[in-house]
Amino acid sequence: MKTVYFVAGLPRSGSTLLMNILGQNPSLYVTPTSGILDQLGQVKNNWDKSDANRARERNENELIKKNVLKGMLQGYFSHVEQSICIDKNRYWLEYAEMAAAILGGKENVKILVTVRDLRDVLASFEHLYRKTSALSQVPIDQNNPLKCKTALGRFEMFIDDAQPVGRAFNAIRDAITRGWGPNMHIVDYEQLTTTPAQTVQGIYKFLGEDQYQHDFDNVEQITWEDDAAYGFKDLHVIRTQVEPQAPRWPSTFDVTVTESDAWKNINRFARFWER
Repeated sequence: MKTVYFVAGLPRSGSTLLMNILGQNPSLYVTPTSGILDQLGQVKNNWDKSDANRARERNENELIKKNVLKGMLQGYFSHVEQSICIDKNRYWLEYAEMAAAILGGKENVKILVTVRDLRDVLASFEHLYRKTSALSQVPIDQNNPLKCKTALGRFEMFIDDAQPVGRAFNAIRDAITRGWGPNMHIVDYEQLTTTPAQTVQGIYKFLGEDQYQHDFDNVEQITWEDDAAYGFKDLHVIRTQVEPQAPRWPSTFDVTVTESDAWKNINRFARFWER
């Protein structure tokens, strides 16, 4: 039986870096962005659409459903030797109740939540857009070509509830509203890159696992993703050395963005986890 922990949080907030740091520990198996959550959600949401499943005795049906979901999660990691697995998907917080059912109780759910100043998250996406759009078309440009023509339009799109930044932001805040705060450990990108040893020690303490001596000057990338699937170039590429990064938003956006109503709202919640 594998012990499974989760990583969720904001995009562009260091989750790939965190996974590759933790992956230095031979006792841990870490994933790139994982697809098992999508599959679990599909089974959960479609199980009772089957007449045969609905016709079963209700308690038995629920037990079978839970056992199938548990078997899927365990089976996803059955090919690895490590007994401790860390699964990354920024939307685990939306499915925390399902995770608790699968893992045998709320007390077994532990989620590392990576966060970063929202202004820098959005600046990072803007830089990715500029880099990718030089020779390719970014997916949001395909669906909203006119709005995507300006930095302000792109900014407003990225924070929409249906887009990665807005959805992840809402997932974090709503999980706290639903009472999952004690099961969440905030991993601040600024702290991770400035004081990595102390930050990672806090992670091990939260998980209740043995400490490990990590090398923050030589982080080998062991999780790989074909970023063409997401429409952005180098979305999940990390630096080998963990070091502080200066804020990018002041040199990325001018007053066209920073004097807009959308920016003023983001500015209020830039470091919302500290409120």
